[in-house]
Amino acid sequence: MDVTELTRKLIAFDTINPPGDEAAAMAFLKDLLEGADFECRLVESGDRRCSLVATKGLSADAAALAFTGHLDTVPLGDAPWVHPPHAGVVENGRLHGRGSADMKGGVAAFLCAVLESPTPPGGIVLLLTGGEETGSDGAKALVEAGGLPKIGALVVAEPTDNRAVPGHKGALWLRLKAHGVTSHGSMPQEGVNAVMGMAHALVAIEGFVPGPAHPVMGLCTSNVGTIRGGLNTNSVPDYCEVALDMRSVAGAEHASMRAALIGRIGTQIEIETIIDLPAVWTDPQDPWIASITAHAVRLAGADPAPSSMPYFTDASVFTPALDNVPTIILGPGEAEMAHKTDESVSILRLQQAQAIYSAAIADWTGTLS
Repeated sequence: MDVTELTRKLIAFDTINPPGDEAAAMAFLKDLLEGADFECRLVESGDRRCSLVATKGLSADAAALAFTGHLDTVPLGDAPWVHPPHAGVVENGRLHGRGSADMKGGVAAFLCAVLESPTPPGGIVLLLTGGEETGSDGAKALVEAGGLPKIGALVVAEPTDNRAVPGHKGALWLRLKAHGVTSHGSMPQEGVNAVMGMAHALVAIEGFVPGPAHPVMGLCTSNVGTIRGGLNTNSVPDYCEVALDMRSVAGAEHASMRAALIGRIGTQIEIETIIDLPAVWTDPQDPWIASITAHAVRLAGADPAPSSMPYFTDASVFTPALDNVPTIILGPGEAEMAHKTDESVSILRLQQAQAIYSAAIADWTGTLS
């Protein structure tokens, strides 16, 4: 199967999240994989929301090589697109459409690789998820459903421009809530202003670095993403809410980051967790990481130096659940294209990714650690 054509087929499914609606796309892939002798299991996570586990050649004496990718995409935005976002137009060596880079192109590349490669010792596991864009909901549903087979290493086909990346930052998203007492705006002394209470907290966390640094992943970061408060101009607001996005590195515990935040803003601000996904990191000297990195260098001219991605992936859920197996983030999309208007992917990168994945499959021995 041609990787470009399969990517076009996947782009044609409207899986914008919300609402997601991955069911039709998952059914298409289930039929495709069952036709190639994969055993498939759908796990539902809501109305027309589902994820798929597909396995082939599993063995009690060896571990499988796993690939994962999500089928949901982000909304289109208000700006007009040059090409229809679900048409999969090919132009000037690039395939255009929502999800082409993030990450239906990566999914198509590893599907083509496994369908065209001999099954290695230990077998192949495919973890195809929905709901990644809203906090890895599909991956969580697969883990909670149980029954995942023995996996020895994990490839995450998120966009890296085919560079082999051994880790990514984690995400701790928090909702900060300030409460006050409302009163007439002409008599502010009769109320307690929640917006001003939140303002003092925001000043306290300006420039806040919530955790330790990592030699490759860099600094932990914090960003105030949204703020909402107030009833109307002539009332003292009794509620204010802020969404805080903190990104962690390997070695930074989220509980410690939360405690550090409380140390800055005090206990008068209520804190609610929105998303809690840990960083993922595998030693670049791990033999399997070194091997797939060499394939990326040879087949795609990728930079071999260890690096990290700033975004989170489903590996934040899968890797800890799989006893922290070696994990690589490697996909044909460019991270800079993710979520953009007129998203596209290089057809050459799609072909290179398929070749890298095929080489990794050919190398796989299934050796249990």
